[in-house]
Amino acid sequence: MNNYNINKGIGRTVEFKGLKAQYLFIFAGGLLGTLILIMILYMAGVNSYICLFLGTGGASLIVWQTFTLNKKYGEHGLMKAGARKRHPRHIICRKPINRYLKFTPKSSTV
Repeated sequence: MNNYNINKGIGRTVEFKGLKAQYLFIFAGGLLGTLILIMILYMAGVNSYICLFLGTGGASLIVWQTFTLNKKYGEHGLMKAGARKRHPRHIICRKPINRYLKFTPKSSTV
């Protein structure tokens, strides 16, 4: 009879080597973008050593930056920081104050 492991992590966020949630997508997308950029540069005829240097430098930067963001903001903190930036600091109303204080009687239709 076969033994199958049961996934006990139902409802928990996905984690890979310490990266959680949206950081996995940033990590994978950044590495994929770097790979595509290096492939395009290589096919365009750029020196292979330059491509190698840009590839390792870009991939290292993406790995370092992703783990730094994960450590700084945590699982949901990056989304909260983005939402905080989109939230207006002040509500500005440029109408004169007397426009708010005017009393206009309701017209009665008979």
